[in-house]
Amino acid sequence: MALSPEPVELLARARADLRMGLGVVLRSAAGPHGAILFAAETLSQARLADARALGRPTLALTARRAETLKARPYDGDLARIVLPGDADLDWVQALADPADDLAMPMKGPLLAERDGGADLHRAAIRLCKTARLLPAALVIGHEDAAGLAAAAGLTLLDGADVLRLASETSPMNEIVAARLPMSVSEAGRLHIFRPEDGGEEHYAVEIGEPDRAEPVLARLHSACFTGDLLGSLKCDCGPQLRGALAQMGAAGAGVLLYLNQEGRGIGLANKLRAYALQDQGFDTVEANHRLGFEDDERDFRIGAAILRRMGFSRARLLTNNPAKVAMLERSGIAVVERVPLKVGRGLHNAAYLDTKAAKSGHLL
Repeated sequence: MALSPEPVELLARARADLRMGLGVVLRSAAGPHGAILFAAETLSQARLADARALGRPTLALTARRAETLKARPYDGDLARIVLPGDADLDWVQALADPADDLAMPMKGPLLAERDGGADLHRAAIRLCKTARLLPAALVIGHEDAAGLAAAAGLTLLDGADVLRLASETSPMNEIVAARLPMSVSEAGRLHIFRPEDGGEEHYAVEIGEPDRAEPVLARLHSACFTGDLLGSLKCDCGPQLRGALAQMGAAGAGVLLYLNQEGRGIGLANKLRAYALQDQGFDTVEANHRLGFEDDERDFRIGAAILRRMGFSRARLLTNNPAKVAMLERSGIAVVERVPLKVGRGLHNAAYLDTKAAKSGHLL
C-alpha cells in the first residue's frame, strides 16, 4: 500500500538505527532466511549478548582493514571473521577501530569464513559506510528474517536493495534558492539541493548569472569543517574554497558546489580518526586503509547531477584532481578545461599534499 515505506526510505531508517546502536535485519534474495546486523562502532555489550543467543556471529570487515589485521579476505573485498567464544565487546571494537593497533598489534590469529555467500555481509558494510560509521558490522544469520524483524520491531531490508541503492546516485531536488551577497561578489545566490534518499543536503553557490550555453567556471568542493571553518593547516581545503570563490568573483560568474562529503566521503568522525593515525606516523592514504576505507569514498556524480539540474552541460573545472574531471565526463558534463587551483601549501600540510600527488594522482 502507498503508506508502506519504499526501499530507499527503509535505507534512511536503517542508517539512523545503526547510528543509535539498533540492529537491522537483512533478507536474502533466496528464500526467507537472512541476517541481523549491528554496527561494531555502536554495538553495546547487552546487544552483543543477545546477538550471540541468536546464532554464531561473524564480524564483516573490508579487505583494507583485514589487510592490516593479517586476516584472510576470502571474499575479495571483505573478510568474515568468526568470533571466538570468549570475544567480548572490547575485542569486537578493537578489530573495527585501529586507534590502538600500534599499542596492541597482536589481535589474532583470526579465523575467516570462506564458505557460503557474503552478499549480506557486503550489504552490512555498505550500510555502515552510508551511516558514516566505521566499516565493520557484526552479522548473525537467521532462518526467518521477516519474523525476526517483526518480533523485535527492527527495520527489514532486502540485502540486494542495499547493494543496488548504494551503487546509484539519489535524484537531487532543489529545495530553495535565495540571493546572498558575499565579499567576493554582491551578485551571489545560494541553492539548496536535497537527495531523495534522505542523505545530507548539498549546496550550490552561484556567482553572477553564468551563461547556460557556455562552459561554466565551476568547482566541486567537498565540505571540510576543519579547513573551511577552523582554518586547519593540515590540508589546503580552506584556501581552495576561498581561492575558487575569489576567481569566480573576479570573473563575474561561476558555480561552486559545496558537497557534504567530509573527509573524502568518510565523515568528520572518521576523518579525525585518520588524523589520529597520521599522528602515529601513517600518511593520509595509509590512515584511510587502516580504518577500512578506500583512498577516496566520494561520489562526484552528485556534482554532475546538480550541474545538470542547474542547466549546465559544460564546465571549466577548478581542480587539481583528474578523478573529478573523469567522473564529470562519465556523468555527462563535458569538461572543456581543467583550471589549476594550487594554493595553501605550508609547513603542516606539505607531506599531505605530496601524498595526494604521489598516491592519488593530484596535479600539484
